[in-house]
Amino acid sequence: MINPKLINSIFTAASIQRWNDYPRMVDLVELDKQAHKFIIAYLFAKIEIDNGNEIDMKSLVEAGIFEFLRRVVVTDIRPDVFHIMLQKKKKELNSWVLSQLSEMIDDIDDGEFLERFKKYLEDEDMYKKERFIHKAASYISTKWEFSIIYQTSQFLNDIDEVKRDVDAEIEDYYELLGVRKFSLGKKLSRFIDLSGRLRFQKRWAQTPRVPETSVLGHMLIVAIFSYFYSIKVNACEKRLVNNFFCALFHDLPEALTRDIITPVKYSVSGMEDIISEYEIVKIQNDILPLIPNSLQDEFSYLLGLYDGKKDEFKNKIYQKNIKEVDTLNAYNEDRYNAIDGVALKACDRLAAFIEATLSISHGVKSKELINGKKQTLAKLKENNSINGVDFYELAVSIEKSLIDPPQGSYGT
Repeated sequence: MINPKLINSIFTAASIQRWNDYPRMVDLVELDKQAHKFIIAYLFAKIEIDNGNEIDMKSLVEAGIFEFLRRVVVTDIRPDVFHIMLQKKKKELNSWVLSQLSEMIDDIDDGEFLERFKKYLEDEDMYKKERFIHKAASYISTKWEFSIIYQTSQFLNDIDEVKRDVDAEIEDYYELLGVRKFSLGKKLSRFIDLSGRLRFQKRWAQTPRVPETSVLGHMLIVAIFSYFYSIKVNACEKRLVNNFFCALFHDLPEALTRDIITPVKYSVSGMEDIISEYEIVKIQNDILPLIPNSLQDEFSYLLGLYDGKKDEFKNKIYQKNIKEVDTLNAYNEDRYNAIDGVALKACDRLAAFIEATLSISHGVKSKELINGKKQTLAKLKENNSINGVDFYELAVSIEKSLIDPPQGSYGT
């Protein structure tokens, strides 16, 4: 599904500092920015579709992942310098990016993923509309970050000039209805603000950990895992897209409830039901009203709302009604609108396992991390193989790679 080197590379985005030449009241890292960008891109794309424009959601997902991987490689290059290099040294830069990533991705989708990535880097017309949406979403997430930077940088001589440049750039994306809605500062803007605040909530908040990851960044990692899982099981296009965005939004209610640690959530009798009931109320009262009416039904499905309950980690299909199913083998067609909830839970656990294992491999460990890692691995072992993907074996191989990496491996 995905090899340990690529996973290690993905997690480096949690250590890539943004705006590190300005004073910051909080850490701003690339992983969080990319996650926020994906959420915004989803909204902009859906608004465009609702407005009669053709947007391919699978291409939107893949273009975003390609951009994410490229950004991980060019981490030390300032965005303005990077754009100049693309203009003047595009071929050489893209060759270097591929040289860093090829070994990590050449076996995905029997090599087809790498070929699409190469074409994406070479052909600017590939996924053209979807690229533009990502550029607009990237701008909005950057503008959101800058609103934080501005608060602590007003003593700098050039900060108002930077602000003027940031504010002016919005005109480049006004052809998108979502951008125009955002600029009004009403409901859509409030939703983007709400989701962005998840970068302030840290995973494993009760213990030190390296690298720290936020709830927002964790959501994107689970979504990326779900994409590679979907490719591995030959999921149809709609199923792949649903899996990605269900994973991307799976912890969204925590923007309102905050992250409740697993020992509390599952060990205190009745606590899980109380949390679920409260999340449903908060979603209905404080999240769905911020979403365009035409998207609310689909968005509720992605959040796991159905039959008066919430569970995003059940296998489901949705035609006229939402129905739980044991397996999706007979429903791998777009018309069934399927979600691999069980596999998404495994992706969620795999991400948690890696979060703990990475920190321990860096020498920052605690009783909570050690016990959490052990319990998560045991859960992966209980239901290790899902549609032929062995999540337990993948976790073990990742652990071995992180603790005892081969000589000359990536990151050593």
